[in-house]
Amino acid sequence: MASLDFDKEKNLFREFYSDNLSLLESANASFCALINALLTHSGGIPISKIEGRVKDKEECLRKFNIKYRKTLEANETEYSVKDHISDLIGLRVVCLYEDDIENIQNVLQEHFEVIDVTNKITQMESTEDSFGYKGLHLDLKLGYSRRDMPEYKAFVDFRFEIQIRTIIQDSWSVLDHKIKYKKSIPNQLKRRINTLAALFELADREFREIRTSTEAEIRKAEEEEPESTSTLVDGVAGPQLPVKRNNGNGLLTAFGFLKIANHFFNGYDFEAHKVDGFTQEIVSMQPDITRTKFNEYMKERISKVKQYKQYFDSVDNSSEQLNPYTIIRHCLYLSDHNTFSSMLTKVSKESFDKWLSEHN
Repeated sequence: MASLDFDKEKNLFREFYSDNLSLLESANASFCALINALLTHSGGIPISKIEGRVKDKEECLRKFNIKYRKTLEANETEYSVKDHISDLIGLRVVCLYEDDIENIQNVLQEHFEVIDVTNKITQMESTEDSFGYKGLHLDLKLGYSRRDMPEYKAFVDFRFEIQIRTIIQDSWSVLDHKIKYKKSIPNQLKRRINTLAALFELADREFREIRTSTEAEIRKAEEEEPESTSTLVDGVAGPQLPVKRNNGNGLLTAFGFLKIANHFFNGYDFEAHKVDGFTQEIVSMQPDITRTKFNEYMKERISKVKQYKQYFDSVDNSSEQLNPYTIIRHCLYLSDHNTFSSMLTKVSKESFDKWLSEHN
């Protein structure tokens, strides 16, 4: 029962903490797993990390003593320490881009009961002469839809705080906490800290803009079809997509490669970093290669290479397979043995050449 006796309430909190520590740790792990599933699987939001912890009991008491006790006692408001520790269970979600923060908030508000919101982003942006830690804090409880589920029933009464930050904001927060005596250092050092914080903020915006511009380049490449995107399947021309001519003069880039590769291998996950490196490898061998020329290489040779793949899969007993990248390598080599000679290893070339000599 609440009182104004801090020593009594302090001991009661310690007892509560010790009696429930195992349950608190289980709740922390469960909330982390649930939020990870909601954001990455259902929400499709790219996340850098999700982590949680149960706050140390003595740290909880210090926070209560500094932040709440004097005001409560001055107003003669009886209290129980645990009712004022909103971050006894604390989670942190680190995302990639600034606009992901609002998307994450929307997902969490849909699945949890929101007790309180602290928007440090708005607080910082409303000041003209200071910079610092930016992020969004939400105090949450399980939503009504999950409270009767067996796996969550034990955690129904637990609230938790979740901090949502970008990678840049998280980095700044870590470094900012390492700066000692910030209130006492000379003004010229304070200005340098503000300048550094502004650079972190600028980096956040630039990463977002780079992502947005990259997505725009991908959409642009999708709209600018090569001169012909019909395919040959077993020697027969397949359906041709609507064509938007670009005169065939566009040099091959990762965006153009991705568009053409996705057409020939619909559903395959061409990871960005691999596409970048692979495209550069092709361009290094034929610097003037255009999107149209690359598409022609694929269209004219893929039927033959797929026949070879069937043969290869039937005789090769190892786990090695001809994945889309390897098929593209064979198409290029078949199109121009000399230019793309190094696209295949010596053993691969010997095997492919031997098969070609027997099936021409």
